Amino acid sequence: MPPSDSLNEHDNRQRILLVTGLSGAGKSTALDVLEDMGWETIDNFPVRLLRGLISSPDNQRAPLAIGFDSRTRGFVPSNIVSLVKDLSERKDLSITFMFIDCASGELERRYNETRRRHPMAQGRPLQEGIKAERELLDPLRRWADIVIDTSEFKANKLQNHVRDLFSDAEEQPATLTISSFGFARGMPPLADLVFDMRFLDNPHWVDGLRELTGQDGAVADHIQQDSGFAPAFAQIRDLLTTLLPRYQAQGKAYVHVAFGCTGGRHRSVFTAERMAQDLREAGFSPTVRHRNLGSRAADEIERG
Repeated sequence: MPPSDSLNEHDNRQRILLVTGLSGAGKSTALDVLEDMGWETIDNFPVRLLRGLISSPDNQRAPLAIGFDSRTRGFVPSNIVSLVKDLSERKDLSITFMFIDCASGELERRYNETRRRHPMAQGRPLQEGIKAERELLDPLRRWADIVIDTSEFKANKLQNHVRDLFSDAEEQPATLTISSFGFARGMPPLADLVFDMRFLDNPHWVDGLRELTGQDGAVADHIQQDSGFAPAFAQIRDLLTTLLPRYQAQGKAYVHVAFGCTGGRHRSVFTAERMAQDLREAGFSPTVRHRNLGSRAADEIERG
């Protein structure tokens, strides 16, 4: 049953994806991606217990991905095929079977690189263990709905391929945070992109603006009057509207864009607020955080 038969708005069947494959081919990576996409995932699950795991249909339940391989207790490919055939007859289930494959030479390279032991190479050469596992799993590979060969894949390519196969239109976008901070009070430790706004004229040294912040209109006017603000802001906005969809496509769950100035109270605050506004108009949903907005206005800080 291919992924196109998965749940839609008129389908209340429980969505089940069974994932197996050669050890080292990428099963765990595939399950990690599915978990990030909102699936419930279970790895190394005894397939003979699958009947007990699946209860009555519930259209509010998350789709379920179950991983198993030659290490799984009671692993008998012919029994697995028979069990899944029986379950596929149920009207309340939508079952897809996916096999992760990889060329033997590439598997050898991966195991030699990581220095891990192959589960079927205990006491014998690695090549023999890989060959034995391939022969054991061959019935499952031939029976699978989806076969992914990761021989030429880097980790991120497998991740993207799994997203393409199983993403829903309702998949949650990356969580976007726009923040401001003061360089004099330390860099933000987890920002993905940092923009330094200290090239703009500093309102701290303007009478009447020192005690205000970037959220006040007088400070906003002062910053926007700087001839460097408009072109720089436009270029940063264009960069973000280009990068953010790419981050989303790569499966990045959180994106943090930080704007800094000296004290974190004027230029960075205004730029963060203005950028969040423009990004909302462009279809994004940023959350705004001001790390140093409540800090006191101090000349010794602004000189730093």
